[in-house]
Amino acid sequence: MAWQIQCTASPPPLPSFPPFTLKSTSFISLPLPLPLPLTRSSRFRSTHAPSPRPIAASFSAVESTTSTDGLGNSKTPLLEVRGLTAVIAETMQEILKGVNLVVHHGEIHAIMGKNGSGKSTFSKVLVGHPDYEVTGGDVVFKGENLLDMEPEERSLAGLFMSFQSPVEIPGVNNIDFLHMAYNARRKKLGEPELGPLEFYAYIYPKLDLVNMKTDLLNRNVNEGFSGGERKRNEILQLAVLGADLAILDEIDSGLDVDALRDVAKAVNGLLTPTNSVLMITHYRRLLEVIKPTFIHIMENGRIIKTGDSSLAEVLEEKGYNAISAA
Repeated sequence: MAWQIQCTASPPPLPSFPPFTLKSTSFISLPLPLPLPLTRSSRFRSTHAPSPRPIAASFSAVESTTSTDGLGNSKTPLLEVRGLTAVIAETMQEILKGVNLVVHHGEIHAIMGKNGSGKSTFSKVLVGHPDYEVTGGDVVFKGENLLDMEPEERSLAGLFMSFQSPVEIPGVNNIDFLHMAYNARRKKLGEPELGPLEFYAYIYPKLDLVNMKTDLLNRNVNEGFSGGERKRNEILQLAVLGADLAILDEIDSGLDVDALRDVAKAVNGLLTPTNSVLMITHYRRLLEVIKPTFIHIMENGRIIKTGDSSLAEVLEEKGYNAISAA
């Protein structure tokens, strides 16, 4: 079967865990089968009026950006963002002021910018964070209107976000949490759910990928974890779920050199020609270990410049003022 594996060493015995009830009201970017209390809030919905046209016509920009790979094969975007505007739900302060971005399969995109430029807000809006309201623009993910989806639906569709500061979930066992999320995604894909032993066989080799100790599976989610362990656990979630688009919000924040190397190695190991990564970072050091296809500079709620890896060198030498002036 597809989930059967071969290991050079036998995994430790699978411990028995009691059932649990998820009580946390924190925003979680995982496909939980039980909706969190926040996920049905009206603040998840965009406030701009939906178009009466069907999606194919409404998002005709998708067709306009379809390109070829040089071999005559069509290349349709995995994610397309057009004119996205958004405000803070509580204060109605506008943060995103017309973001445009196209991500194709197999690409790595990095977004850089000063503090307050809108980078993290953009990532949170994409996954449906309740603190923000979309006021305009279109977002198409895998040919579907992303803005019409609830957060858990976006996750089930293949969107994943690693947060800058992952939250603790007291009382929720890490392996049970991952097992539940993974089976929810399998169910969405029309695949049979895995039992505890089958899931343990599936997850065990992925621990080596992120250089993570087995005993962390038996602890509560992120509870008592160091900064490096939390980031490794986030990437483990990504490895387990097999997302189509991974959004990594300052994944390098708070990591020492060894932890950054482990995280980068894991992310690079998960890349395929069909999935993509969108990274948000302040530092060139991340871009040296996870090589981006494109770098985007964000300022005042918009992407003002796009280039290759050489753009990071310009930033390091001359700062953001050189980009703004250009």
